[in-house]
Amino acid sequence: MRPTSTLLIVDDEPGIRRSLGEALAEEGYTILKAERGEQALELLHNPDSEGIGLMLLDVWLPGMDGLETLKQTRALRPDLPVVMISGHASIDTALQATRLGAFDFLEKPIDLDRLLLVVGNALNQKRLEAENQRLRQEMDQTRFFMAESPAMKRLLADVALVAPTEGRVLLSGENGSGKEEIARRIHDLSPRAKGPFVEVNCAAIPEELIESELFGHMKGAFTGAIRDQKGKFREAHGGTLFLDEVGDMSLKTQAKVLRALQEGRVEPIGGGGAVGVDVRVIAATNKDLTEEIKAGRFREDLYFRLAVVPLRVPPLRERAEELIQLAEAFIARIGAIQGKSPKRLGPEARDTLLHHDWPGNVRELKNLMERAMILARGSEIAPRDLGPLAVRHLTEPDPFSFPEFTSLKEAREWFEGVYIQREMKLQNGNMTRVAERLGLDRSNLYKRLKALGIEARES
Repeated sequence: MRPTSTLLIVDDEPGIRRSLGEALAEEGYTILKAERGEQALELLHNPDSEGIGLMLLDVWLPGMDGLETLKQTRALRPDLPVVMISGHASIDTALQATRLGAFDFLEKPIDLDRLLLVVGNALNQKRLEAENQRLRQEMDQTRFFMAESPAMKRLLADVALVAPTEGRVLLSGENGSGKEEIARRIHDLSPRAKGPFVEVNCAAIPEELIESELFGHMKGAFTGAIRDQKGKFREAHGGTLFLDEVGDMSLKTQAKVLRALQEGRVEPIGGGGAVGVDVRVIAATNKDLTEEIKAGRFREDLYFRLAVVPLRVPPLRERAEELIQLAEAFIARIGAIQGKSPKRLGPEARDTLLHHDWPGNVRELKNLMERAMILARGSEIAPRDLGPLAVRHLTEPDPFSFPEFTSLKEAREWFEGVYIQREMKLQNGNMTRVAERLGLDRSNLYKRLKALGIEARES
C-alpha cells in the first residue's frame, strides 16, 4: 500500500527542496515546500494544514531559525512529527532539537534509504499514537462516573486532588463497586497517563506464582521457567501498577512488596541483580485491612506505605441518585455493541431497581441490564425481564398492607398520593415527565399535589 501522507519540506536551499521533494514524491507522498520558518508556520496556521503528516526542517534558516520554528511548531501542532536536517550542526544543536521534541536528526548529504526509514517510522508512530488516543476515548465511554450522589461527588473531588501527585492510593470498597475504574481514572488524570497501566489481581494468582508475576524471573529459575520474565513492576515502569485485592497477598509476598516500595528496586527470581523501577502503586481491597493487621494477616508497615491517601469507593446502594442514570447508560452502550436500538426502562422496572439492595454493586447492575436487553420482548424493559430480581421485589411487600381508612374517598386520595410520589421518584423530580406519565397538564398536576399536601420538588 503506497503512502498518502503530506510532507512539508522547510529549507532555504532550492536544490535541497527539489531533490528531497522528487525523491519523496516518487514514494507516493504529497509534497509541500517552504523556504523560511515564518512561511512554514503560515502553512500550519491554515485550516487545511491538518493533512500535513510530517515536517522536514532545516536548522539554519534566514530570519527565524530552525530551532525556533520547531518550538513554535510543537506549540501549534504537538502531534506533528518534525525531522531536523542540517549540514553543519553540532551535537549540542542536535540535543537541543531533541529536547524541543524533534523526532530525529539527519545530516546532509542525506542518505535516501535512511530518510525513507525515518519518515516511515515517524508516520507509523503518529498513527499508533492516534490509535492509542482513539482507544482511550472508547475506554472512557465504557466507564460511568455519575456524580449525582453526595458520596460519589466527594470521591471524584478527592480523585481530582490526588491524581496529579505521586502519592500512593489505597482504594477500599465492596466487590463490583468500581475500584479498578477509579484506579484507571487516577492514572488517566496523572502525569503518568501516557505510561502503562498494569493490573495484578492478587487474589487470582497462586501464592507460588505471585512473586514471579510481580518481580519477574530468570530462565531456569524454577521448573517451567523456559524464558526470562520481566514482572509487573518492570512492565509498569514509568506508569501505574494497580494491585487489586492486595489483602489476599501472603505475608511473604507482602514483605517483598514492602522492600520494593522502600528501595524502588526489584530482584527477579533466579538472580540477575536488582533493577530500578519507577512506578506509582495504587492498591485496592474489599477487606478491612485494620482488622487484618490485628489478626496478623497483613503487615502494618506495608499498610502505611500503601495508604498514603486512603479512598473509599461507595457501594451502589449509597448512590441511589445515579442508579437509573447508570442503568440507562449501560443499556445505551450494550445496545450499541449489539447493534440494537436501546430499550426504555419501564416505570415498574425502574421501581424494581430502586428497591434492590445491590450486593453485587455496579457489576451486578451492568450484567442485569445486559440480560434485560436480551430478554425484553418489546421496546420497553419490564419487571419480568429482570428475572429473579423482580420476583424478590414483588414478593417482599404484602399487597394488602395499607393504613386504615374511614372512607373510599380517603383511600383513593392515599393511593393517588403514593402513586404520584412514586412517579416523581422514578422520574428524578422532572415534573414535565411526571405529568406526561400521568396524562395530566403540568398545571393540573400541581393542583393535585397541592390538594394532596405533597411538596413539588422540581429537579
